[in-house]
Amino acid sequence: MRPLLAFVLCAAPLAAQQASAYLPLDHWATPYVEHLIAASVIADPAPLTRPLREADVVRALREVDTLATSPAVTRTVHRLLAALGDEERGPRYRIEGSAGVAAATHPLRDPLEIGRGQPPRDPGADRGFVNGGLAVQLRLGALVAVTHPYFDTRLKYDPDYFGKKNRVIAGRNANAYLDAHWRYAELFFGSLDRNWGPPQVASLIVSPSPYSYDHFGLVVGTPRLQLQALVTQMDDGPDTAGTLNHRYFIAHRLLARPGDHTSFAVWEGEVAAGPGRTLEPWFANVLNLGLLVEYDQNVAVNSLLGADFEMRLSALTLFGQLLIDDFQIDRRTQADSEPPSYGLTLGVQGAVHSASWTAYYTQVANLTYRTANPAEAVERRFVGLGRNFSDYDQATLRVTMLAAPELLVSPELTLLRQGEGDFRLRYPPRSAYGTTATILSGVVQRTLRAALSGSYSPDAHLGLRFDAGVHHISNYGHVTGQTQTKFVGSVGLTYRFGWKGGLP
Repeated sequence: MRPLLAFVLCAAPLAAQQASAYLPLDHWATPYVEHLIAASVIADPAPLTRPLREADVVRALREVDTLATSPAVTRTVHRLLAALGDEERGPRYRIEGSAGVAAATHPLRDPLEIGRGQPPRDPGADRGFVNGGLAVQLRLGALVAVTHPYFDTRLKYDPDYFGKKNRVIAGRNANAYLDAHWRYAELFFGSLDRNWGPPQVASLIVSPSPYSYDHFGLVVGTPRLQLQALVTQMDDGPDTAGTLNHRYFIAHRLLARPGDHTSFAVWEGEVAAGPGRTLEPWFANVLNLGLLVEYDQNVAVNSLLGADFEMRLSALTLFGQLLIDDFQIDRRTQADSEPPSYGLTLGVQGAVHSASWTAYYTQVANLTYRTANPAEAVERRFVGLGRNFSDYDQATLRVTMLAAPELLVSPELTLLRQGEGDFRLRYPPRSAYGTTATILSGVVQRTLRAALSGSYSPDAHLGLRFDAGVHHISNYGHVTGQTQTKFVGSVGLTYRFGWKGGLP
């Protein structure tokens, strides 16, 4: 480790610029930045890739002609620059602290998860929460070191959180990583939420659905053409015999930007599992194709292939995703043929003055993310690495606007149809293939959501987030005729403080 650290520090002159930390997906500034991108106020610094780097965001903000924008947009740009802009050279530190309170009708990160899963998720009682944390960032030439421990009593009730829940205060490290960044390469180790694909919707393969996990990351190439890799060891899981398997997740992606308004990516993901299994180097090789390795080395692995694209046509941005998990191509009878497993998204985004709007349709098939060997399911601690649910489709229309300086609001209308399938369930036996639905199996639960969410940051210290919606749920819990109408809401108030400066 010491030789690697010395190499990183000494290689700083090779970097095109001083390295920059990532802007976390849950940072208070992220919704404002995403809105400015969607409204065409700033260019997207890294299409099909999230999170963004702080320095890239700052450069994009500095290019805004604030004399030609509305007062609300101008003030937002200035506020973001004051919070993120720190272009002093040399070793630097930044400390950002927060303390907050919140109240909600549920403990979930996504209110659309209510009533989904097997068994269906019950929102439980209304609760109040307290939270706080301290994010520390060090910039040392080409190297960035970040750690962000925090506590949040909401974690104790969230079914997606696997950590200790039998304490008064639950906590974890939101981000903890070392990142070395040069002109044509990046080397990353640590935990950080990521999203591969259009930022308007969760990725089908690498998404923030699971809480951030430790992984190795590698990027080689230019901003126009990159090879990317992610490798991690997951929790052990049982196979059909109940034997615990070591499990690994490997993802490779080729990202290309042939023009300023077009981006596309092709990717693959593999879950390798087996008793006593180690991570084979041929899967970690960023230049290898995992599907070919599977056949060449004759090893068992769950392979997934996919592609993402984003294209701007005049005032509209088209985006989409495709995941191919399993399609039967050999000759079999209908009763002996597995239903296809896939995921897809098609969407469009536009802007009207300083407001942006997004409309998309997405679906994930019944058997997507699971295989006959449950240890190869695409999940970590029962939370999807891509989408957190399967056997559903969803149509969403969302409008986002700066209703006033520092006040960002987003009305939303969503129709969600959820079948009884779930990647946490066992794969159906071959004898049941003929009667297994491709999508929307069993009694379909339908959720119509009308909601208003937003953020308000009146100054550098205070922040308010809110979400209020009405869910009309038909066939609730997959029971025919069972109907419920629920108010679903959350509100949180945060006080922020911090320091920054040079290191001796």
